[in-house]
Amino acid sequence: MRIKRAKIKKKAHKKILKLARGYRGARSRRFKTANEALLHAGKYAHRDRRQKKRDFRKLWIERINAACRLCGISYSKFINLLKKNNIKIDRKNLQLLAVENFEVFKQLVDNVVAQKI
Repeated sequence: MRIKRAKIKKKAHKKILKLARGYRGARSRRFKTANEALLHAGKYAHRDRRQKKRDFRKLWIERINAACRLCGISYSKFINLLKKNNIKIDRKNLQLLAVENFEVFKQLVDNVVAQKI
């Protein structure tokens, strides 16, 4: 007696189609196109989880640079002075200071410039 897979295959297909809900057109209704769409979506999601980290770092650097320029120093010189003075603060928190609390950021820049080694 041969083994029939209809029940198993239908369950697998339903799982894929359930994941593809909300896709447009045949991508949400046909197994083959839905499966392909999900494979691509997974690939893009994986890639973009890494890309997001790069994008945010770029944004933080741009914000810090803009704030540094208002204080009369370039971004690269500011970061170099922070490292020389052994001040360990990450770019995310630096940009938060620059955006939300510019006076404190300006004091930090002035202190770092005054402590030149």
